[in-house]
Amino acid sequence: MTRVVIVIGVDPHKHTHTLVALDAQTGRRLSQLTVSSDPDGALDALMWASGLDDAERVWALEDVRHVSGRLERALIAQGQAVIRVPPRLMAGARPAGRLRGKSDPIDAEAVGLAAIRAGIETLPVARLEGIELDLRRLLDRREDLVAERTREINRLRWALHDMHCPIEVPARAMGRIAWTNKLMAWTAASPRCRAASPTRRCCASGR
Repeated sequence: MTRVVIVIGVDPHKHTHTLVALDAQTGRRLSQLTVSSDPDGALDALMWASGLDDAERVWALEDVRHVSGRLERALIAQGQAVIRVPPRLMAGARPAGRLRGKSDPIDAEAVGLAAIRAGIETLPVARLEGIELDLRRLLDRREDLVAERTREINRLRWALHDMHCPIEVPARAMGRIAWTNKLMAWTAASPRCRAASPTRRCCASGR
């Protein structure tokens, strides 16, 4: 494994994750950020990390998978190197002085320092590379497209409902040619549907 320049310690919680970037050689704090624990938060974390340095980065997550699992999967899916820091390595890593309401950055820094002290090269790193990373990204893209298709179908069904369409399309059948042809014929013949161009476009595209 190439020399690590930046270690990002993560203190994960149910609703937020606090991140602290450290220089792996000196342990000096470079930057910090708190993000939401939802998928948008993972994107925010990646964007923030990409602006830190062009050098290799390792994400050190405190090993509490019931709250860090989503972030860990999102990072690995983007080809990031992730290590889990066992709680036993945290002993002595946290400063003795604690400030009420401001402990999350301290804890995140302690996670990163514990990983550095243990030796990044000695800890197992989870990362997708090469064909595995390409496949993961293709699967993620497919999931996005399927979700978008589902949203468009739902919009079409509501539009047809509002226009009192007499055609009852079965579940999971909206993409079948026979049903889309029926819907297109109905929209073409119905005066009140001639102005509903979004609906007709959806039918024409098989959505």
